[in-house]
Amino acid sequence: MPPIPNKPQTEDSETFDPDKYFEAWSKQEYQPPYDNDFRKFIVRTFGLPIPDDYGYMAQNAEVTLLKAQTYLEVGAQNNLHAWYRDAEGQPRESPNATDIAAYTDIFRPTTSTTKALTALGSNAKKGSVRADVAKHLQSHYHSPSATAKLVVNKSKSHVNPYFDLWAWTNQNLEWGGPEDKTVKVKMSHAILPVLYHHFGCVCPSYEALELIRQVSKGRPVLDVGSGNGYWTYTLRRMEPASKKEKKMDVVPIDNGMSEWRTMWIGDTVQADGTEWMQQHEGGKDAVLLLVYPTVGNEFTSKMIKAYHGTTIISAGSQNTSGFTAFAKETIADWMAREMTDWERVLQIPLPSFAGKDEALFVFEKKAGETANGEAP
Repeated sequence: MPPIPNKPQTEDSETFDPDKYFEAWSKQEYQPPYDNDFRKFIVRTFGLPIPDDYGYMAQNAEVTLLKAQTYLEVGAQNNLHAWYRDAEGQPRESPNATDIAAYTDIFRPTTSTTKALTALGSNAKKGSVRADVAKHLQSHYHSPSATAKLVVNKSKSHVNPYFDLWAWTNQNLEWGGPEDKTVKVKMSHAILPVLYHHFGCVCPSYEALELIRQVSKGRPVLDVGSGNGYWTYTLRRMEPASKKEKKMDVVPIDNGMSEWRTMWIGDTVQADGTEWMQQHEGGKDAVLLLVYPTVGNEFTSKMIKAYHGTTIISAGSQNTSGFTAFAKETIADWMAREMTDWERVLQIPLPSFAGKDEALFVFEKKAGETANGEAP
């Protein structure tokens, strides 16, 4: 396998620097492509050459920036925005801009997630896509009293370029969030591989990052299958709750089998996750983080069984689409059946790209169990 770059970089760019990128974003020097010129946006912000013919690979398909831009300009023609279908499989009317904004607002750092989620449903027209999205998200929301001490305050200073760009794609692709039938959606959009290569396979929300910070309780976080490191980078940027606390210690671990055009970090440990666990006491004093865990080679089950700690966090599909973790079931269902000494303590929706249905899961070892699952 080729070595993982030992410094942050974007292939073909001589100017990309993660800290400067976030700083420019915070000063609004970079903004989502409101003129809908996605190609120009990527070229400008990542400092790419013109013309750029890089091939962005995803699921045996390859697109260029020019091809992605062409699909954006085609718009909803040829059912390219048909994310929602009725019982007969016919396209439903797409959600309007207001309903799309209401879905997007759930994940903004300046809003209360629970209140925004409630508003999504209470203000929805009966029988609309918005109503179905609200019902679906609310039915999967899992936050028992045990996690009541986890409080995510609003933030006006949180910087997350991926979120802002994701919000722009919602309006552009007429996407108002996942619903029950999203599990049957097998198509995506040509800009998705570009987003994957530059930012990662799933967008973190401020709430998700803050919950990971709180749940970790000062323990190191093992980001296994860290990919291009966007989650590691954003977690490291999270501010401690007090001066007594330190910033998060996040260890990115990846086997380097996947190709990324942008790497946000330069200290990825290139290793097989299971082997790394075996060599480091199963990560018993750390939190295991699995962001968009792959379905192939039993990656998810092997990692969970190799881990000897007490907290597992996963970001991935919350339906049975087979996009992440397991081919025919959710990670929550697998854990409930195969790992009975563990308990799901939290499940919240994540910003989901058009045609996807993603969430953050938190599992804790049940009281009275030791790290290896045996009674004390």
